[in-house]
Amino acid sequence: MALTLRSSTSFLAPLDPCSKLLHKPEDAPPSCVAVPQAPARLRALRAVAQAPPAPMEAPAQSELLHGQVQQANAGGGRPSRGGVPVFVMLPLDTVGPGGQVSRGRALAVSLMALRSAGVEGVMVDVWWGVVEREGPGRYDWEGYAELVRMVERAGLRLQMVMSFHQCGGNVGDSCNIPLPPWVLEELNADPDIVYTDRSGRRNPEYISLGCDTLPVLKGRTPVQVYSDYMRSFRDRFAGYLGTVIAEVQVGLGPCGELRYPSYPEANGTWSFPGIGEFQCYDKYMRASLQAAAVAAGHENWGTSGPHDAGEYKQFPEETGFFRRDGTWSTEYGHFFLKWYSGMLLEHGDRVLAAAEAIFGGTGVTLSAKVAGIHWHYRTRSHAAELTAGYYNTRHHDGYEPIAQMLARHGTVLNFTCMEMKDEQQPGHAGCSPELLVQQVRAAARAARVELAGENALERYDEQAFAQVAATAEAAGLSAFTYLRMNRNLFDGDNWRRFVAFVKTMADGGARTTLPRCDTGHSDLYVGFVDAAKEQRAPESEAAAAL
Repeated sequence: MALTLRSSTSFLAPLDPCSKLLHKPEDAPPSCVAVPQAPARLRALRAVAQAPPAPMEAPAQSELLHGQVQQANAGGGRPSRGGVPVFVMLPLDTVGPGGQVSRGRALAVSLMALRSAGVEGVMVDVWWGVVEREGPGRYDWEGYAELVRMVERAGLRLQMVMSFHQCGGNVGDSCNIPLPPWVLEELNADPDIVYTDRSGRRNPEYISLGCDTLPVLKGRTPVQVYSDYMRSFRDRFAGYLGTVIAEVQVGLGPCGELRYPSYPEANGTWSFPGIGEFQCYDKYMRASLQAAAVAAGHENWGTSGPHDAGEYKQFPEETGFFRRDGTWSTEYGHFFLKWYSGMLLEHGDRVLAAAEAIFGGTGVTLSAKVAGIHWHYRTRSHAAELTAGYYNTRHHDGYEPIAQMLARHGTVLNFTCMEMKDEQQPGHAGCSPELLVQQVRAAARAARVELAGENALERYDEQAFAQVAATAEAAGLSAFTYLRMNRNLFDGDNWRRFVAFVKTMADGGARTTLPRCDTGHSDLYVGFVDAAKEQRAPESEAAAAL
């Protein structure tokens, strides 16, 4: 048995703004739709009346594991808008490698279902490897233009991610979209333009930040290439910015996150909860390290990265660098970690400065994503965070400088792992996603930067939804983006729980569950359909086929 959302009307054709597909009469009779054998149609029930919730209280300060008490600034963040808007990530290949919208009719029906559930909008990756695939400066925006029009017709809004990274090789990657072919040609000529580990293993996910300001891409620097891309995007979608396109998230590394690719899953290189490895061995990063060592008066510190930092799958106590009182806590350790994390901050600063100049005055919100690296958080060294570029230890706060950098550019801090609870994590991994979120929340408030959230893993259970709702209320999230729209989301109880979650977020946590049949006439309920007994209309697609 599968949940099928089907319509005999094509949503690809332009709709009249007054169409009943977008607006229902106020006196439409409420009903609860459960259709086990009748033809399935998408039914939008009476819109949820949303009363503004009581103002959220600022969370109490808490002592964090790295030993510092953050000064939470109650003046930071966006004022309460009557709840937290929920967005939903679209499939990674929504616009595929050829630049066309995938499964268009099924997508259109799914968008209408999301709108009926009270979702604010959707998020989509705008792949560099798709848009600029034909050559430097040759941009193909047509697939994304079609998607924007579809989202507009559905009455939703868009978060669009400037995805300058490769898709493939990480958790949840369901397709393969490499960097543009002409960039891969440059990589073949100069392998050092991508991140490299101590063993010489190259990672083609993202261009190394070590060459940010060097003309290594057909005469342009990576930052110039990113800037030209974003400028072309702005010009192409000028009429939608600030309205349909509500947010532009600027990709700053692998998976679009501000970090180094320290824990790649491709080919079994890394597995959870390994510490990962430093990514500072391409010639551009080595040159920067050497210059920093000379400036610090310790030239020998610049010959290489730490020799005792172990390997991807190891635990902290198995290494000289990350063990309890290891090299990380020495003068050399401080020098290296400050340089390594500082390079990441400078990269974010450069790219976001360009984005701010390009999108300023357009009405869109800028955001950047920071990874929720929660394993080994309970150790002193926080090894997995260190290799990713976050200088966060028991004695040093790694998230304050990130929040401060984002604040300079008016950029929202988008953080992951909002659905996780400490008690659900394996004991041997030293995890604490809840304390990590508390620390990031405090850093955001101190820097007066808005905080938004995502779930790190695909979850449909009430525990996960309740944890997100509680975190959203405590942290004053400006938005939450749910990972991800697929057939599982529209499946029976999953869909019912998700609809209840969206309402909970809108109502400020006033309600946590949804009855199997909504007798209050205020929510969307879609029943099961026996697909085997249905005759499919040619123009209809099941949303569950995504």
